[in-house]
Amino acid sequence: MRRLTRYLTRLFATDAMILFGIVCFLLWLVNCLRSFDVVSVKGQGFGTLAVQALYSMPPLALSFFYICIGIGVVRALTALQTSHELHIIHTSHGLAGLWRATAVTCAGAIAMVLVLAHVLEPMANRQLNQLQAEVAADLVSSTLKPNRFTQVTPGVVLLIGGRADGGEITSFFADDRRDPETRRTYIAEKAWVRGVGDDYVLELSNGTLQYLEIDGRYSEIRFARYDVSVDSLAQAALYVDEMAQMDSFALIARGMSVGWEPALVQRLFDRTAEALRVVGLVLLVVGLAGFPSGNRTRIKLPLEALVLLVAFGERGLSAYSPLGNGTGAIALIIVAVAVLAVRMWPRQPIAAVAT
Repeated sequence: MRRLTRYLTRLFATDAMILFGIVCFLLWLVNCLRSFDVVSVKGQGFGTLAVQALYSMPPLALSFFYICIGIGVVRALTALQTSHELHIIHTSHGLAGLWRATAVTCAGAIAMVLVLAHVLEPMANRQLNQLQAEVAADLVSSTLKPNRFTQVTPGVVLLIGGRADGGEITSFFADDRRDPETRRTYIAEKAWVRGVGDDYVLELSNGTLQYLEIDGRYSEIRFARYDVSVDSLAQAALYVDEMAQMDSFALIARGMSVGWEPALVQRLFDRTAEALRVVGLVLLVVGLAGFPSGNRTRIKLPLEALVLLVAFGERGLSAYSPLGNGTGAIALIIVAVAVLAVRMWPRQPIAAVAT
């Protein structure tokens, strides 16, 4: 790698990684505050709170990663223009070094974002669900106080009458309102929390399962024994996205064995679209800030703010586009290529007018 390429790559990567580290720390603090009920209500320690906040970070980190890369590159290029180093790079035919540094930065960022999207995020989702199930099992088996309503997760409320020897729970009651169409109520004389491998099961004895539909229809099932997965009660949503917990290698193996269903292909494409966002935003930033300009305006919008506006606009386009999550990223790449074409288009010198 040439000296100019190493120098520019170091500038790009340093600013981007420092900013991304700060953002990750702030996101972790915000997640700790959002999950503080783990300590205040569910009787867990700070270690559990910190780990749960860490497991919930990858989706947020993905949303901000390419923004940090774009802001890091634009800050480095702005500093180069302020010190007139950017002018020297262009006048001394060093533009190739700028392109090589951009390519190296993009390649490193793409590798990081692909690992984060295809491997780390599904692993974190899987570990987070398992941790929530362990917290819920501990809440039911030991922490839950008799004759006191406790919310395990939004929409699920538990109540017990007391405890007996051997982990037995007397007068168990659970109300599940997560499904807007159906309300479920579990009532049992006794209950136990059993460990089955890595999972936990709530074993109910001599009780009823009541269903209340949104249209007012009511049904009731009586049982002598009924097993409920603690994991199913600990989830924020009633229906868990199974693919969100599978890394892309597992999804590919599933597609090769049972067939490439549209949802599976869409999930793989959505994860890969994160890399396209990195390419599009970095190219746009280089097109905007990689060429020296002598323009002076009275009111000047900072390029960092412009990067944020572009990123949020791309996210909005991807969220509401019927073509999929990668629509905004592809549109961003097209805009970036157009900006680069305009900035690199050879200009003819203006002829002097004879007087």
